Amino acid sequence: QVQLVESGGGLVQSGGSLRLSCEASGRTVTNYAVGWFRQAPGKEREFVAAISWSGGSTFYADSVKGRFTISRDNAENAVALQMNSLKPEDTAVYYCGASLFAPVHTIRVVNGINFWGKGTLVTVSS
Repeated sequence: QVQLVESGGGLVQSGGSLRLSCEASGRTVTNYAVGWFRQAPGKEREFVAAISWSGGSTFYADSVKGRFTISRDNAENAVALQMNSLKPEDTAVYYCGASLFAPVHTIRVVNGINFWGKGTLVTVSS
């Protein structure tokens, strides 16, 4: 079983950038498809970005396409989410999730994730 820990959240002004990291322990994350999700107060958890276990395929929600970039460093057992041009509506708790050997398109929904981290808070001020 893999354990996931997110870091890198914080307070940033609109238009700024943050880089989130999802570090895995317990098992190598190499064979896991990994996704980033977010949950704003009073809203359901929503998909943000996903990357295949090989790193060859990525998917993004329309709301973040062109602003966010997901990447993975299997040697470091970590997946990153670079967030640029942040907007107040990006404010949420960001979670990473992983599923072993899952086709990447299947982890674009909450039910497709087997393992979750505890989240990191991102606040974007206007």
